Amino acid sequence: MTKKPIETNRAPAAIGPYCQAIVHGGWVYCSGQIALGPEDGQMVGGGDIEAETRQVLRNLDAVLQKAGTTRGDIVKATVYLADMDEFSKMNQVYGAFFEGLVPPARACVQVAVLPKGARVEIDFIATVED
Repeated sequence: MTKKPIETNRAPAAIGPYCQAIVHGGWVYCSGQIALGPEDGQMVGGGDIEAETRQVLRNLDAVLQKAGTTRGDIVKATVYLADMDEFSKMNQVYGAFFEGLVPPARACVQVAVLPKGARVEIDFIATVED
């Protein structure tokens, strides 16, 4: 089996030595996304956790589509928050993203700092035909 890198211009380009996602063995492993706009790579949301979460999920959705899968195929998510006091606001946006679907298993942790001053970062693992 070979690893297939996934790259789309509908999500921000990687800001380090990694791919937006890798497809391997029937799975797509999405790298963590922060609220960067795909057009210019700049942070969006002005520090608002809800706006940042919406952008993060749009970015991940674009990566999933490029990989040939959908949000309904996500089996695992990890959410990294700069401040756990923002959990309920993030969770409201996150929940709407999975409305009508079986939500994936999830871990949520508070971290000391995220790249570019982000308030939230999320990564996904999903099933995919490869």
